[in-house]
Order: sequence, then structure tokens, then C-alpha cells
Amino acid sequence: MRSTALVRIAVGVVVERCKARSIWVDFVWRPVSVFVGNPSAAPWTTLDTSAEKTLFYAGEAMIELHRTETANYRNNLSSGAPALWVALRPVPSERPYEILAVTADPAEGEAFTEAGSNVVETVPMPPEVVEIVAQFIAAHHIERPFVKRRRQPAEPLLARRGNGREHGE
Repeated sequence: MRSTALVRIAVGVVVERCKARSIWVDFVWRPVSVFVGNPSAAPWTTLDTSAEKTLFYAGEAMIELHRTETANYRNNLSSGAPALWVALRPVPSERPYEILAVTADPAEGEAFTEAGSNVVETVPMPPEVVEIVAQFIAAHHIERPFVKRRRQPAEPLLARRGNGREHGE
């Protein structure tokens, strides 16, 4: 599928694995941060280890900015705590997850939770990404007034006759 994104921002994703306090799972995984650029480290490189937690560089993702979503980006930046939504998808491999997406669009981030099996977390938006998103909004945002649609009244004659299809018309 071809992307309609006007801007793409390369980011690295850091994921945390914590010991679970559960009899059903050993570990809980969650994204904890995002940074701009690509490190020389391979995906799933261990960054830090303690008794309870381990941090991993999970790999690279692309934040895509679309001109039709500028209102959502603007709402995100004006929230006071700009965030990115990181979605991880379970995979049957040595590592339990792969990066599905990283987005600055709150609606898209929420949509990733619909699968039920994805891990979706918000992480703070790095200042470099805030700047790029703000510039994108300034260049591409078009204020669209809200227009409430009105329902058209039904045609009583057509409703009773079933649009004329029942009688072979």
C-alpha cells in the first residue's frame, strides 16, 4: 500500500520488560520512550537491566504526518503534554512483540487498541518531534467549520409503496 504521508520522522522505540505479579504471565511488556533518529544498535538490544526491569531498544519506526489529520495533531500539541502512541503487535518469535506503529494522531492511537491483543501506550513526544509536528501544522492546517448534517424528511408515498419495486413497477 502506498503512503500518503507528506512527512516521515524516523524514531527509535524503547520497550520495558517487567516481572509480572501474576500466576499467568512471567513478564509485562510496554513501550516507555521514543527518540529521534536511528542508533547503530540492532533491534532488541538490551540497554539496561535491573532485578525487576529490563530496557530494550525495540527497533525503528516511522511517524507519518498527513495533512488531513492536522486538527488531531494540533489537539495533541495543545494538550499540555504532547504524546506519541506506540503500538506493539504480538508475534510468535524469540521476542514477543514487533513495532506496529508510532503515531502523533490520538484517534489513530486509540484505533490500535481495537485489536485487543496489541500493546498500546502513550509516551512523551520528544521536543524535536514537537517542533516538526508544529511546523507541519503551520504549513498544512486548513480550518474546516463543523457542519451538522440534517436528515431529509422521508417521502411518505414512497415509504408506503416500497419505492414501487413490490408491484413490478
